[in-house]
Amino acid sequence: MERADWHIYQVLTKRSSLLQKFTNERYRPAPRRRISGLAFQSKMTKRPPASLTCKRPMPASRFLSVEPLIGPVGKLNLSGIDWVIVGGESGPRARPMQTQWAIDIRNQCLNSKVAFFFKQWGGAPEIRRPSAGGKEWNEFPMKLAS
Repeated sequence: MERADWHIYQVLTKRSSLLQKFTNERYRPAPRRRISGLAFQSKMTKRPPASLTCKRPMPASRFLSVEPLIGPVGKLNLSGIDWVIVGGESGPRARPMQTQWAIDIRNQCLNSKVAFFFKQWGGAPEIRRPSAGGKEWNEFPMKLAS
């Protein structure tokens, strides 16, 4: 990451405290095109997304990966979050995802001016396009778009 600055790196973890510790100990400054993400599942609504903060060097952007979306997540804390990725569970024994769960998250993103990316419905390989509310949502955080 330090040498290949022409790439954008998505660093995703379920344990944001370990990412924070690693980042604070390893980088001065952090790679400029690195974005830090928290894997945030429906059943983890108690875990605060704000835990993606680092004392020093800040990532270029922060995101939540809400996958697999196997239940409603309720109100998300999107403070300091630039991007939310949503997707259903994949594979032959995937649990179903309700359309409204994705739309609820999309609406929170719209209200908070957070980029929203709808990745997949999940289940066995789908033929239908990944849309939420009749539109494909494949936004990217503005901080990295330029």
